[in-house]
Amino acid sequence: MPAKKYKVTLTEEEYDYLKQIISKGKISARKLTHAQILIHANENTSRGSLKDVEIGQAVHISRLTVERVRKRFVEEGLESALNPKVQARRRPRKLYGEAEAFLIATACSPAPEGYSGWTLKLLADRLVECEIVDSISGETVRKTLKKTNLSLG
Repeated sequence: MPAKKYKVTLTEEEYDYLKQIISKGKISARKLTHAQILIHANENTSRGSLKDVEIGQAVHISRLTVERVRKRFVEEGLESALNPKVQARRRPRKLYGEAEAFLIATACSPAPEGYSGWTLKLLADRLVECEIVDSISGETVRKTLKKTNLSLG
């Protein structure tokens, strides 16, 4: 097996902090697990660190999770390894503010001629037709209407 790429070397303060986290009564399970991983992975002990597989068995998690925690500790620091990453939105919202207001006003207005009521597809097409958005799916329209508790039925 190749040598570990990310070696966890805890300072005395970091080690004490992690021990304090583990001994607390109320803490998130994820933070507790990650603290245990870092303590087991610490190279600054007389016995050295455990292998990733052994740590995974001791903490009841996968070897890959151990590797990810090691990597985050080495690259980003202790707090980053303990706390979850803040997920950034992958795509910007298509409907907000005035666009949402336009959608709601349209959904509350009478349906186009030849239709008994608005459909999600019709509403999406109207938003594109009025150049509110370049393109939009009926699902996005549905989620927006659901968020505002507006029903087409």
